[in-house]
Amino acid sequence: MYTVTIIYDTRSGNTEKMAKAVAEGIQREGGVKAVIKHVDDASGQDLLNSEGIIIGSPTHCGLMSWKLKRFFDENTKIAWGKVDGRIAAAFSTSGGLGGGNEMTLLSILNALMNYGFMVFGLPEYAAPGVTAHYGAVSVQTPGEHELESCRILGQKMARYVKMINGEKIR
Repeated sequence: MYTVTIIYDTRSGNTEKMAKAVAEGIQREGGVKAVIKHVDDASGQDLLNSEGIIIGSPTHCGLMSWKLKRFFDENTKIAWGKVDGRIAAAFSTSGGLGGGNEMTLLSILNALMNYGFMVFGLPEYAAPGVTAHYGAVSVQTPGEHELESCRILGQKMARYVKMINGEKIR
């Protein structure tokens, strides 16, 4: 069975709620195991031992959290270039509209691409006006539409992991 690891940071619990919804989406697809880890409990080995990685962060000044930035900085010797061709995605939360969610997603995707991951966003809409072009987002506490966007992200990740590993997907 393939593994997708969801690594997240959270201050208020909102990003953790989204991480759990991403895992639900992975399970919805089936055939792929979802592992959820707070960044404090994650290591470079998680990057190496997973076919897919999804990173979730609260928005801090339009960027990923300092803990996630530290995670990427400290694991270059372990995983840099060794995950080339694996798949990754991102999700984020912010305290308000214009809070920097898209910039946060782009900072995460940039770090993932530097490691060698292939990244994706979503053209699908979870509800009118709720899409995840760069990754799933929520302003403050995620509602059902935002959580569904996370589930779509997780399900798409599971499909891509299977496809990249030679499985035919429906």
